Order: sequence, then C-alpha cells, then structure tokens
Amino acid sequence: MEVKRIAGYLLFSLLIVLFLDGCAINNDETKDSSEDIFQYNGAVIGDNSAVINIIGQLPHNEKFKEVSLETKNKPYGMSLTYDSLDVPEVGKEYKETAITNATFLFTLVKNAEWITFHFENQTYKITRFKLQDFYSKDLNEFTSQTELNAFVQEQLVNESKVSQLFVQ
Repeated sequence: MEVKRIAGYLLFSLLIVLFLDGCAINNDETKDSSEDIFQYNGAVIGDNSAVINIIGQLPHNEKFKEVSLETKNKPYGMSLTYDSLDVPEVGKEYKETAITNATFLFTLVKNAEWITFHFENQTYKITRFKLQDFYSKDLNEFTSQTELNAFVQEQLVNESKVSQLFVQ
C-alpha cells in the first residue's frame, strides 16, 4: 500500500511540474526579438548606456567591437569599430551598414554630429548634415523603428546615390 501511495505522489508531482513548465513564460519566445529602439529617443552622446543599447539593436551588432564617444569638444560624435563582416559583397554591405546605423544613431542621439565607422579595411565618416542632405528629410520626424527602417531600405536601393554619399 505504501508503494502505491509514493507512486501516486510521484505521478502527481510529475504532472504538476509538467503543467507549470508548460505555463512558464519563456522571455526569448514571447517578447519581440528586440526592444523598442525608440525608447532611447532623445539620448545624448554622454549617455554611454543608451548609445551602446542602440548599437546593440542595429544591423551587424554581433560584429560590433567598440565605441569611442567624443564628448569633450563640439561637434560631438563617435567612432564605431566592427569585426569583418562575412558577406559576399563586403564593400556594399559596409556602406549600407554605415548608412543604416548612422541614420538610427542620428535619429535617436540628439547631439551626435558625426560618426566614423571602422570596418576591416574600410573607414567611413558620416555627418548628420550630410546624411540629412542625402535623405532630403529631417531625421527628427521619425517616430518608430518600423517607419525609419522602411525609409532607409527605400533609399538604399539607389546604389549610385549611396556611393555619392561617400564621395569626399
């Protein structure tokens, strides 16, 4: 009789554990794959945490190595260093990454005026003024990640325009 009682408790315990496991919330599966990047809208160059959190949600964030923030002298800016990208068209991908990431950073970090991107064998410097001229639109008008990303992707289709942005 005692064995039946122990087996019953074990079975009941197993069922409880399985039930609770099935009801558990798995954050990786239930939340959006990224936070709302626009929660950092209005960040400033001096806010290291916000800048790093923004970079962590941008394209090729897994290749991001370091950021150096220029906060002592105006115009304020930053330098980002990336490991090499493992993609077929590296040059094109570097330019598109620089444009996309600069767009989000300039939109969200209000006092950033320039960004230098250091890739494996290539360096690109983009200024807020030049990027807004490239778009013919004020970056402060955007209010969501989806809207801004769609706008950037539309602009990247024109390869000659993209190349022109990097002509000194």
